[in-house]
Amino acid sequence: MWSCSERKNGTAGRAAGGRFGRRAFCLGMGSGAAALSLAGCGFAPVYGAGGAGGKLLGEVALPEPAGPIGYVFNRRFEERLGRAGPDASYALRLALATDEEALGGTSAGATTRYRLAGEVRFTLVDAVTERILVSDATQAFTGYSATGSTVATLAARRDAEQRLAVLLADQMVDLLLLTAPELPR
Repeated sequence: MWSCSERKNGTAGRAAGGRFGRRAFCLGMGSGAAALSLAGCGFAPVYGAGGAGGKLLGEVALPEPAGPIGYVFNRRFEERLGRAGPDASYALRLALATDEEALGGTSAGATTRYRLAGEVRFTLVDAVTERILVSDATQAFTGYSATGSTVATLAARRDAEQRLAVLLADQMVDLLLLTAPELPR
């Protein structure tokens, strides 16, 4: 236990003499046990040494972005997997589609809430042979409010489009990372 004087002096959490107390010891033991149990089950970080994600880092060429949503999508993809060089091993073909739906409204008939849904269908191909390696799709949605001025509504829509693009890119990268162990190098 710590005394009130230890707390006032800023040494709460440490026993007298500067050593860590039972709480720190227990926390350290818990995290160590968790690491050992994960290592025992064959867990390996996807980007770590020997991880399958290394195959994709800087090796997936993206198509030119189509519009602002495509730009944000590509930017997020490259944040996660890096920008591919001219001799990338893989090429990505994708179709990004969005749809907007009015959800809420006032008694006067004005729309107050929108739902922005998106889908990305993608195909990962071998850059040399054009052989299809992975073909899949993912969907996501977000919403925004239209209760402010026209400028505020446009800003909220633009923000929702950016959030949607990031969601879709993250989901697609996750799907690619899950299939990475089966990809040829």
